[in-house]
Formats: sequence, structure tokens, C-alpha cells
Amino acid sequence: MMMDRRTFVATGLSAAAVSGLARPAAAITAAEIKLPPAPIPGVNIAPQFYPTVVRVKKDFPAGSIVVVSSQHFLYYIVKPGLAIRYGVAVGKAELVYRGTAVIAVKKEWPTWKPTPEMIQRNPAKYGRWANEAMPGGPGNPLGARAMYLFEGQKDTAVRIHGTIEPNSIGTSVSNGCLRMVNEHVIDLYDRVAIGTPVTVY
Repeated sequence: MMMDRRTFVATGLSAAAVSGLARPAAAITAAEIKLPPAPIPGVNIAPQFYPTVVRVKKDFPAGSIVVVSSQHFLYYIVKPGLAIRYGVAVGKAELVYRGTAVIAVKKEWPTWKPTPEMIQRNPAKYGRWANEAMPGGPGNPLGARAMYLFEGQKDTAVRIHGTIEPNSIGTSVSNGCLRMVNEHVIDLYDRVAIGTPVTVY
């Protein structure tokens, strides 16, 4: 099912970096949502791909994630009608993931191992990691954080993760995963819980 971005986003809002006391989600206002600083040195992406608070349709439950791949946007629903929008890089045309999953695993500075399909497509690039995982760290393709998407008990092999190529945000270049600037994925990681539903259109 495809979703037109105009049917999803009602209007954009600016957000002040003001943090209030713990309150029910229904009481949170746009002005109280603290976002990562922008711009980030060394990151050259369009302004719309920095985190911003936006109004969305009220159908989406608080705490869920919605991704509109064609627009390269990920929305974290703060409360019905209000979301934080992040820029992402998505899979190449033939590798775009679409579906509904949940975040079943979260890892800081995750290890990385290419899938058999990635090795088959590009053995010269990925073959050396066929039998061992690359340790986590600044040079790891999964970046600073990773959230693992499962459908039931099945690992989809799709991750929402950081990246060592932040300037790829806003493009369709990955092997199917959803890339974010490291500072942005850390922000999202700290907001979401295990079991968070993720819908990718």
C-alpha cells in the first residue's frame, strides 16, 4: 500500500529545544520536544532531512514509526497528530522494504555482517565478512545504533541504523535498510522501546 505524503503530513512546525517534566503523551506540545542540534559539521544534507516536529493525521498511534520510502522520511509518532520527522536513506528500487514489523532488538555500536544476498550481489565488497562480523565502532556500516525489524519471530534483516555515509540521507542507495545520520539515530533510539511497531510504505 502506497501513501501519498500529502495525506500523511498536515503541516510542519518549528520546535524549540525546551525540555519539560515527564508528562502524559497527550499533554506534550510541539514546543516541548527537544531535537538534536542542526546543522552537524561534516554532514551535507538538505534542510528538510534534519529532525523537525510536524503535524500528521491522528490515525497513527503514539509510539509507532511510519516510513514513507518514496519521500525518504521516517516519522516517530509522539502522540496522535504529532510526530518527529527524520530524513533517511532507503533501499535501491529493487531492494526497498515495505511492510509492517516491530523493533525486536536494539543495539548500541552494533556488529555487522552482510547477508548472503549482499555477498552474492557484490562478493568483492562483502565477501571478506562472510564468515565473521565486523566489530562495532565508528567505521562500522551500521553506525552508532541499530534497531532490528522482525515480522513475528522472523528477522527481516532490515535495520533502522546509523551510517558512515551521512550524506546519503535522502537517497535510495542501501541494501534495504533505513539509514540515518548517527546523531539522529541516537535520538530515535533513545525514544523507542522494544516492541515498537514500524510500518514502511
